Amino acid sequence: MVTLRQLQYMLAIVEEGSFTRAAQRLHISQPALSRQLQALERFCGGSLVEREARPLRLTALGQAIQPHVRAAVAEADRIRPAAARAVSGLGSELQLAALDSVSLGLLPPVLRAWHESHPAMEVRLTEHRRAEDLAAALGEGRADIAIGPVLDGWHGARRLIGVAEFVVVLPPGDTAAAHPAGVLPLAELADRAWVRLAPGSTLSAVLDDACAAAGFTPKSAVQTEQSAATPWLAASGLGPALVPAYLLPPHFTGHTVLPDPPVRQPLFAYTSAAPGPVVAGFVEVLVRHARVARGPDPDDPGAVSGR
Repeated sequence: MVTLRQLQYMLAIVEEGSFTRAAQRLHISQPALSRQLQALERFCGGSLVEREARPLRLTALGQAIQPHVRAAVAEADRIRPAAARAVSGLGSELQLAALDSVSLGLLPPVLRAWHESHPAMEVRLTEHRRAEDLAAALGEGRADIAIGPVLDGWHGARRLIGVAEFVVVLPPGDTAAAHPAGVLPLAELADRAWVRLAPGSTLSAVLDDACAAAGFTPKSAVQTEQSAATPWLAASGLGPALVPAYLLPPHFTGHTVLPDPPVRQPLFAYTSAAPGPVVAGFVEVLVRHARVARGPDPDDPGAVSGR
């Protein structure tokens, strides 16, 4: 039967890249470390580490089980602080992972409402630029709830929060902003250079996909790492930007129009297949207080353009 110690030892070997250094870090002998890894390999049915490689690296089998190993170790590490909090009466802890734009635009009223009803519970929020990182945080046990767009291949539970509408941000007085009915064909901006997030982020991919649907590849005027800066840079006249409407702060000075074709992105709360009462309770608060429209059915492929 596999033990937690064996899983911890496997991770130490991979992180150190050497049996010798891993044994030193764990304060055990190298033969004892090797025996524990061999026992884990017997349980898994094959070699987990390429022993001839320098530094050591995982085999295909080792790579396949690594996310589950990390999740198990992370969950075990949370047992003692959870117990200590319960004994002391200080409450427990909730770990959230969200896209940085969601954190800025949707979570403040949600977290305020949650804190009012759970003042003793600590919330740890990690922010990510890519949806793939949300799935990794959940799968490795670093988050109880992930909040973001569609996660390909997620096999746990999910709850629709709403469907985010994207808008094009332009500076006041821009002639493109005067389009009838407040709807602007994206193709009319094909010659513009855009304000955008750096490549690799989920919101950057939304812009690329929307412009591709309109028949062009967007040029870049400014690239930023901070989603909160994007609408302000666009409002200053550096170029148009495509952002979720929930990201715009109150009293925003830029001009916004809806793109044609429309760009919409369903947002979900992702959890394990059987979330506990605390996680389920937070999801209810999230759905109730997040300021995002219910919007069209996200399962209708014609209604959703964003990822």
